[in-house]
Amino acid sequence: MFEIQWKHVLRRLMRTPQFTAMTLITLALGIGANIAIFSLVEGVLLKPLPYPHSEQLVGVWQTAPGLNLKELGIAPSLYFIYRDENRTFQDIGMWLYGSACVTGTAEPEQVKTLRVTQGTLPLLGVHPALGRGFSQRDDSPETPKTVLLAYWYWQSHFGGDPSVIGRRILVDGVAREVIGVLPESFRFLHLKPDLVTPFQFDRARLYLGDFSYLGVARLKPGVTVEQANADVARMIPLNIQRFQPPPKFSVKLFEDARIGPNVQLLKNYMVGDVNNMLWILMAGIGMVLLIACANVANLLLVRAEARQQELAIRASLGAGAGQIARELLFESVLLGLAGGALGLLLAYAALKILIRAAPVNVPRIQDVSIDPVVLLFTLAISLGAGVLFGLIPVFRYVGPDLANSLRSGGRSASSSRERHRARSALVVTQVALALVLLIGSGLMIRTFQAMRNVQPGFANPAELQALQISIPRAQVNEPAAVARMQEDILEKIASVPGVSSVGMVSAIPLDSQGMTNSIYAKDHSYADREIPPLRKFKFASPGYFRTMGNRLLAGRDFEWTDSYNLQNVAIVSENTAHELWGSAAAALGKQIRDTGGGPWREVVGVVGDEYDDGLNKKAPTIVYWPTLMKDFGGDSVSARRNLIFVVRSRRTGSEGFLREISRAVWSVNPNLPVTDARTMEFVYRKSLALTSLTLILLLIAGGIALLLGVVGVYGVISYIVLQRTREIGIRIAMGATRQDLTRMFVAHGLALAGLGVACGLAAAALLSRVLRTLLFGVSPLDPLTYVALVIFLLAAVVLASYIPARRVTEVDPAEALRAD
Repeated sequence: MFEIQWKHVLRRLMRTPQFTAMTLITLALGIGANIAIFSLVEGVLLKPLPYPHSEQLVGVWQTAPGLNLKELGIAPSLYFIYRDENRTFQDIGMWLYGSACVTGTAEPEQVKTLRVTQGTLPLLGVHPALGRGFSQRDDSPETPKTVLLAYWYWQSHFGGDPSVIGRRILVDGVAREVIGVLPESFRFLHLKPDLVTPFQFDRARLYLGDFSYLGVARLKPGVTVEQANADVARMIPLNIQRFQPPPKFSVKLFEDARIGPNVQLLKNYMVGDVNNMLWILMAGIGMVLLIACANVANLLLVRAEARQQELAIRASLGAGAGQIARELLFESVLLGLAGGALGLLLAYAALKILIRAAPVNVPRIQDVSIDPVVLLFTLAISLGAGVLFGLIPVFRYVGPDLANSLRSGGRSASSSRERHRARSALVVTQVALALVLLIGSGLMIRTFQAMRNVQPGFANPAELQALQISIPRAQVNEPAAVARMQEDILEKIASVPGVSSVGMVSAIPLDSQGMTNSIYAKDHSYADREIPPLRKFKFASPGYFRTMGNRLLAGRDFEWTDSYNLQNVAIVSENTAHELWGSAAAALGKQIRDTGGGPWREVVGVVGDEYDDGLNKKAPTIVYWPTLMKDFGGDSVSARRNLIFVVRSRRTGSEGFLREISRAVWSVNPNLPVTDARTMEFVYRKSLALTSLTLILLLIAGGIALLLGVVGVYGVISYIVLQRTREIGIRIAMGATRQDLTRMFVAHGLALAGLGVACGLAAAALLSRVLRTLLFGVSPLDPLTYVALVIFLLAAVVLASYIPARRVTEVDPAEALRAD
C-alpha cells in the first residue's frame, strides 16, 4: 500500500515539473542555509572538546575587583597552592603560549612554543606517540633541559626519523634534549605549537603576583564548577600567607586587589565571544526556513485548490478526510525530504567556502563538519518543514464538507476573500520575517561602516610591514648591548631600498598583546586602599609613532639618548592624558611611576590613541616606556628582547622585500630569525573579520528572505489576477480603465506588505536588541536603517505586484465574459 501511494505521489509530482522544481529549489535554499549554519553552531558551540571526559575540564582564572578585572590569569605561586591544597581537582596544570628561536640547523627559525607544568598534557589525555612525556624531574629547576616535538615539526625538520629521541636542539641558545614526539592529531585547545617545554619553576624563589599564565584543571567526578570556585576561594588567602611580595611591593597591594575565584568550563573559554554571533545567525537563518515554508505552503494551496474538484470526487466516492489528509501530508513530507537532500548538498559546498573564508579567530573551526548530528538535524528539519507547510492546505481544504465542492462554482466564478485569506496571511508572514532579517543586515552594515571610520592608531596600513625579532639572553646578555643591536638592525632595515621609516614596539595595535599594570601620578592623591586603574604598558623605540602614522599631540618622541642614558621618561596616549590631567598639553612634565615603586618618570609626549582589543571596543589607556630602562619590574637595568619591527614602505608584502629585510637583520646578527611577517592591512582586516563574516551571512539570509517574500507577493497577485479574470472583464465592460485595475492590484499587494511591515517592525524592534552585543556606533532602533529598509522592501513589493497586475491589459472583455 505504501509503495503504491509513494509511486502515485511521485508520478503526480513529475507531471507538474515546474511546481516540483520551484518547491525543491525553495526548500533547498531554506534547509541548506540552516544546515550550514547549524554545522558551525554544532562544531563550535555544541561538540565536546576532543579530550577524554572533556566536560570535566575547566579553565582556572581569578577575578580582581580591586583592579576592576573580571578575568585574571594564574600566578606560579597560586598554581603550587592549588596543586597541593585543592579538594576538587584531579590535577591542575599551568601553560603559556609563546615563541622561541631555534638555531644550529639551517637558517635561524622562530617557532611557536608551549610551556607547561608537568601534569598539563596528561590531564588532557595527551601522551607522546614516540618517546616519553615530562616527568616531575623534567619540571624541576637545575635539571637538564628537555623538549617535546610536535608531529608536524618532527616530520618537516627531522624527516620523521625515530632516532631524534635523545638528540639536542638549540632553543633560545640553550641545548634541550628531545624526549618525545606528540601525536599527529595533537592540538592544545585552539593552538598548534611546534615545541613543548617544561617551566621548571623554583618554588623557593617565587613571589606573589605575575598573573601572566593560564591554568587548566580536571574536576573530580561529580564536582561542579560552583564547588570548584568555592574551593579556590578557600585557597587564595593561603597564597598570601605562604609567599612574599616582590621587592618594592607590599602585601597590602595584593589584599587590596581582592582576588577571587573564576573557574569556568574550558569550552566556554575556547568559544569566547562568538557564542552570541552564531546563535543570532542561527535564528536569522531559521527565519529564512520559515519564509521558505510559507512560500511552499502558498504553492501547495494553489495546487490543492486546482485539485479541489478531484478531491471532492474522491470524497464523494467514499474516501475519508483522514485518508486524503494523509496523502497530502505524504506528498509534502516527500517534498521536504527531497528538498533536505538537495539542501544537504548545497550546505556541503557552502560549508567548504565558509570554512575557507572564515577568519582565523573563529574558534574550533577545524571541528566543523557534516557529521551524524548534522545529518540527524537535516532529517529533523526536513520532516518538520514538510509537515509544517503540508498542514496548511490540509486544514484549508480537507474537511467533512469536501464533497460539497462539487456543487460550488467553477473556475470562472470570482474568488471570495475567504479563499484568499490563507495565502494572504502567508504573504504577510513572509514580508514580516524578511523585514526583520533586512533590518538585522542593515544594522550590521551600519556597524561595519562605523568601525571603518575608527582611526586605529596608524595610517595607510597597506604600507606597513610588521615582523618580529627576538634577541635571546644566551646570545646577548647585557641589556645595553641588546639596545645597541636593535638600533643597528633599525639602521640596516632603514637602508633597504623603498623603506621610508622604521620603528619597533612591544605590541602593535589591534593585536590584543602587551602587559597591563597600574600607574601612580605624582600630582594625584590616593585613598588608603585605592589602587589606580590598570593601564596597558608598551615599550617603543624612537621613530615608532612616525612610522605608524600616529599623531604626536604634544611634546616629543623618544630619543636614543633617553635609553642609553637611562632617562626616566614616558609617553602617554591621548585618553590617558585626558583621564589624568584633562588635556594633552597638561600632561607634559607630569610624573608617573608603576606599582613596583620605581623612580618617578616624566611625561615627555602625548600621542593618539591606539585600539588594541578590536575597533568596536574602547581604546585602552596606554603608557609607553623606552625599550631600555632602569629600576623597572625589579631589574636594575632591563631591555625588551622580543620586539616587533614596523617598516613603512610601498614594497610591503612581497617576498623579495622580506628577503632583503632578513639579510639586513642577519648582517647584524646571523643567528636572529625574522618571524611573524604580516602587513598592518592584514591585521586591520583580521580585526574586522568576525563583523564581516556576520554581515555577509546576514546579507545572504536577508537577500534570500527578500527574494522569497517578493516571489510570494508576485504569486498571490498573479493568482488573484487569474482567478478574477471574469470580474476584470465585467469592470472593463462597465468603463473601468486598465490603469485603474492595475492600481487596484498593486494596492492589494501594498496592503499585504503594509500589514507585514507593521508586524515586521514590531518584531524587529524587539529582536534587534539581541544584536546589541554585535553592534557598534549604531542604535538597535536606528531610524535611518528602519526607514530605508521599509522603503526598499515596499518598492520591491510594488514591483512584484505591478508585473502580474499588468496582465489586466491583456484581458479581452468579450472573452472574459464568455469564460466558464
